[in-house]
Amino acid sequence: MLEGKKIILGVCGSIAAYKTATLTRLLVKAGAEVKVVMTPDATNFITPLTLSTLSKNPVFVQYSVPETGEWNNHVELGLWGDLFLVAPASANTMAKMAKGQSDNLLTAVYLSAKCQVYFAPAMDLDMWKHKATQDNIAKLQSFGNTLIPPGSGELASGLYGKGRMAEPEEIVAFLETDIKKKLPLVNQKILVTAGPTYEAIDPVRFVGNHSSGKMGFAIADQLAALGADVILIAGPTAQKSRFKNIKRIDVTSAAEMLDACLRTYHDCKACVMSAAVADYTPVSVSKQKIKKQEKGLTVELKKTTDILKTLGQHKAAGQLLVGFALETQDEEKNAIEKLQKKNLDFIVLNSLKDKGAGFKTDTNKITIIDHKLQKTTFKLKDKDEVAADICQKLVELIREKN
Repeated sequence: MLEGKKIILGVCGSIAAYKTATLTRLLVKAGAEVKVVMTPDATNFITPLTLSTLSKNPVFVQYSVPETGEWNNHVELGLWGDLFLVAPASANTMAKMAKGQSDNLLTAVYLSAKCQVYFAPAMDLDMWKHKATQDNIAKLQSFGNTLIPPGSGELASGLYGKGRMAEPEEIVAFLETDIKKKLPLVNQKILVTAGPTYEAIDPVRFVGNHSSGKMGFAIADQLAALGADVILIAGPTAQKSRFKNIKRIDVTSAAEMLDACLRTYHDCKACVMSAAVADYTPVSVSKQKIKKQEKGLTVELKKTTDILKTLGQHKAAGQLLVGFALETQDEEKNAIEKLQKKNLDFIVLNSLKDKGAGFKTDTNKITIIDHKLQKTTFKLKDKDEVAADICQKLVELIREKN
């Protein structure tokens, strides 16, 4: 759940700050990008160098670098994060956050942040129990900030009781659980196909196409980020998923892709068929490399099984099926015909006439046409952004079906 997340880690002046070394390491290990902001007092407990080394990013303490006058832009940093975690959150910093004070960089970043804020208090028992502290915690929660409750145990004062910052492993688990329950596709299994298929002529030659798989992999990553359990069936491609929990099945030919789809589709809520599957495959495949011939070479081809049409025929009530249409003429007419013939819930239309769209590009320009023939045309975008648009449409339809 933390893969690809941009996390601002705010560290306050508390003996519990020593735990942020482990916390930073665990967040990075979980796949997050971490930028640390420390209060000046926090540097008395753990050095910026330690957290910079573990986060692989500069650590921010002051508004500016005195030697160069370079400004640490608190607004930019606040907008950068997908979530803001203050751990340890001292009683002093929580009071400032509750009252909107910003006399240091950490509290200024907090006031600039647009993302979800989590705070993990750390203090002595009497400070924790004090009504002022409890009022400040209640106020922070009323702002929509999320409390990561402290644990009980031996405290720095020698007392025993509540006030210990949650352990780093507990904080990471809390974040993952909280994020997961808010995602729209949790517990939804979705099948995605990506890349080309290669149809063998002999052991070294094949019939194929120019698909890179970028679009399909971007869709799989976006669905995983939305909480889905993703099965990715990939043809020959150098692309890699950002999310380790995506189940990847590698195939080469159209027949292998068909077999993998039929084995998995029945158990899925939806399938996004973005692979560029070969329409034809050689009738016979030579077991030996075909030698160059003076008269040239004729390869007899036969049609491959239409995977999208086959899945449309197997589609059960409540299942969703999404197809792609890459066209060069009569684009909308051909896309609508494909949508209806193959029992799709919506189709994503690409035109090779659009500059920056199609194979081997980092951008795409699409039009989505749904089963009601409602059409939405998008401007040229990065493929990650295009994937987000496609997945948003899928989320809307899943909600309708549920």
